Order: sequence, then C-alpha cells, then structure tokens
Amino acid sequence: MSFYDLCEDSKLFNLLKEGDLNAFAAVHKRYYGILYIHAYKMFPDREEVKDILQEVFLCLWNNRDDIVLELNLKGYLYTATRNRILNIFKHQKIKLAYISSFASFIENESPCVDKQFRLKELTALIDAEVSLLPPQMRLIFEMSRNANLSHNEIALELNISPLTVRKQINNSLKILRMKLATHFLTFLIFYLLHGRR
Repeated sequence: MSFYDLCEDSKLFNLLKEGDLNAFAAVHKRYYGILYIHAYKMFPDREEVKDILQEVFLCLWNNRDDIVLELNLKGYLYTATRNRILNIFKHQKIKLAYISSFASFIENESPCVDKQFRLKELTALIDAEVSLLPPQMRLIFEMSRNANLSHNEIALELNISPLTVRKQINNSLKILRMKLATHFLTFLIFYLLHGRR
C-alpha cells in the first residue's frame, strides 16, 4: 500500500489542491468504482456513466483551487455525479418535448413555400455547424450520417478503433446539440407563432 492509499480524504484533497497528481490518482482509484455503481443505478448506460465520471473527475482536477468542501470529499463527488445525471435527464426531457411538439406540428400542418424555406434554413444551419467540427470528427460524423456506414466500417476505412469512432460521433452530437439548441428552439417558436396561416 502506498502513502496515498493510507491518507484520509481531507489530506488527499489538500495534496490534490497543491497539484499533486498522485493524490488525484488515489482519489480516482478510491471513488471511481463506487461512483460508477451509484451513477449506473440512476442512469443505466455504461458509456454515458463513464463520460459522466470522466467529467466529474476532470472538473475536480481543473477546479481544485476553487473547490471548497462543505461536505466531505466523498459527499462532494456523490453530489457532483448526481447533479450531472440530473442535468442529462433535464436536457433529455426538454429535447424530447421539443421533438414531440415539432413532430406533432409537422404532422398537422400542410406544407407551404414559407415552411419549406424555413426547413431549408434549418438544414443549412445544421450543415454549417457540422462544417465547424474538427476535421477528423466531421469526417467520422459525415461517414456515419451521410454515407450510413457502421462504426466498424468507418474504423476499417480510417484505420482506427470502433471505440474511437463511437466516441467521436458521441462528441460531435454533444457539440451539435449544444450549438443548435438555441436555433432549434427559435425555429420551433417561430413555427408555432407564425406557421399557421
């Protein structure tokens, strides 16, 4: 057992605040497993849980100078993990509500030139945001979405692992969701307010 394994949380946290990577590694080793189990019970998606925990620990390291523990370290990590999961639920709920409202509206409305124009505008907006993705991420995204290639097919063609492909696609979707959320909401509101003629 190393010195860090024997340290109490408060000591580890103080060392971590001083920039000690070994202390950070010890915190990660000590809490990753139990946080994974805790998160998976709330959100049973293995890959998402891994992403959530990566964000929690990255945030702990990047914000170590500013973090003031009102609880103990374990309590802080549990709370940070729970809050990230609740944010995902909140965003999924909002996104589903938008999609449901939009789908319902499209089904109940007859197409007109103005609406088709606005749909083209939205498509152009999406294409513009895709073009701003980092080159490798954009290529993988377009191969997946436009060429309908599987993760394995893309991996073979680009000589990378399917895991890398999946990660790149997930990251590109996160970026696009963030950048397009405001545009999509504006577009939907405009439709609901002005589309019925």
